[in-house]
Amino acid sequence: MTVKEWYIEYQIHKNRPGLLGDISSLLGMLAINIVTINGVENMRRGMLIRSTHDDQVLRFQAILHTMEDITLTKIREPRLRDRLAIRHGRYIERDADDKKTFRFVRNELGLLVDFMAELYKREGHYLVGVRGMPRVGKTESIVAASVCANKRWSFISSTLLRQTVRNQLAEDEYSEDHIFIIDGIVTTMRSTEKHRMLVRDIMRLPAVKVVEHPDIFVRESEYELEDFDCIIELRNDDSEEITYDVVESGFSSFDIS
Repeated sequence: MTVKEWYIEYQIHKNRPGLLGDISSLLGMLAINIVTINGVENMRRGMLIRSTHDDQVLRFQAILHTMEDITLTKIREPRLRDRLAIRHGRYIERDADDKKTFRFVRNELGLLVDFMAELYKREGHYLVGVRGMPRVGKTESIVAASVCANKRWSFISSTLLRQTVRNQLAEDEYSEDHIFIIDGIVTTMRSTEKHRMLVRDIMRLPAVKVVEHPDIFVRESEYELEDFDCIIELRNDDSEEITYDVVESGFSSFDIS
């Protein structure tokens, strides 16, 4: 017997006493198990449920449509954003025009780390770009997500402690379980051809690669933004603009520590 998970979300119009109890009791009568419940912003509640019979979930859906105090907004197999919304009580903001771009602010680092950790668990080639101004927490979040995903990480280029520009990998680093971290500015504007050859080899590995400053990486190399599977933007607050105006071709005064 196959157990299937569903994500259900509804908008609350009248948060009367006993509303959640009524819905939970209804799930119990239909032999549907509740895995997690949490609020997900703006008087919405999300639920992760498990059932062995799809028809029971469809019956539950039909009954919810008759309830005046709520409006059912989502019922589907859970996606990554659904699971994180349940865990953290809010949805990850996604760019309206570019669906592969996700936005975070600094006080959401816990949500960001969880999100990246789930991306790191993917098998095969996966390319992530991370945009953000200096000292916003980009590199620290990338490393923390590697730990959370139980993956080893290797700095191919970085300025976290001191400028790192690597020209070769150790034998045990050629592994699909490694997270390869590349600083787009250092790699394209402060390195040697030998380093750039190493980066090309790494980009062909069936593993996760994370590129900080992807716009500069694209501007100064043969790669394109379309090559990235996911773009993450991290800001100090919602009003901050991410800009590289001071980064000129061939030289950079941009403080990327």
